[in-house]
Amino acid sequence: MVKVAILGAAGGIGQSISLILKKHPLVDELALYDIVNAPGVATDLSHINTKAKVTGYNGVKELDAALTGADIVVVPAGVPRKPGMTRDDLFKINAGIVKGLATAIAKNCPKAFSCIISNPVNSTVPICAEVYKTYGCYNPKKLFGVTTLDVVRANTFVSECKGLDVSKTDITVIGGHSGTTIIPLLSQIPGVNFTESQIKSLTQHIQFGGDEVVKAKNGKGSATLSMAYAGALFVDKLLNAIVLNKTVTACSYVESPIAKADGIRFFSSALKIDKNGIVEYVPLGKLSEFEQNLYNECIPQLKVNIEKGVNFVAQSKL
Repeated sequence: MVKVAILGAAGGIGQSISLILKKHPLVDELALYDIVNAPGVATDLSHINTKAKVTGYNGVKELDAALTGADIVVVPAGVPRKPGMTRDDLFKINAGIVKGLATAIAKNCPKAFSCIISNPVNSTVPICAEVYKTYGCYNPKKLFGVTTLDVVRANTFVSECKGLDVSKTDITVIGGHSGTTIIPLLSQIPGVNFTESQIKSLTQHIQFGGDEVVKAKNGKGSATLSMAYAGALFVDKLLNAIVLNKTVTACSYVESPIAKADGIRFFSSALKIDKNGIVEYVPLGKLSEFEQNLYNECIPQLKVNIEKGVNFVAQSKL
């Protein structure tokens, strides 16, 4: 029996990812939690003729029940971006929300896989790590910042540009999960060559795709649908690892040795994952000069983002 808990299930991402996972054949129980409206979403989804049992939980008093026995916890909770806001602007609001939810996860399902969608991921994942440490349950092999949308965008935009079969395109994206910390490794796509202008244009498109959605929605939403799709893709990988005992490959923002030499504790790269969590951090391979420059620019930004998350938890204890 596999239980997936979604924290923030009544929001734009939460409702959509709940719908997708209700259909997943490997999900037995779907626990939907939010401050308000989660039981309504759960009732709606429970009418769908798939095997997953759906339950809804409202407010902090019901959070423990939502999490008890969960194998995977997905956290899209928080405030979405609005026009002019960066992911960093969200920190003041979302940091406290994520800290509270991480505390509940540590208390109720400390061995679960945690999938953090709440932005800014570069900072919220370190927040979760520090909270889990406080409760003595931190397992760096089971805490993931969901960066799958960066990969999804890269696969889509590159396939459109080069006329590739998008279903067979799988591009590695490294770094972080905001703006110029997102580094698509276009030089490592087999059999595909780009002009210099294409590389710059595609990279910009991938890095700032979220801004394009916010602008296109005229301040009335952010990338909720594509993020839900991407998040569900990542959860699908974990379900294949946990239930079918497969070793899967996915990019994610995790505590990693990949950029440790540059003083970076958390970094997104390709990983191999099995039922126990991360089993291999796939080496980056040779970067092009353009990608190396992006990496060099990314490092100081990631340092600031990571320290912000770590310091938030430290200051909260004082």
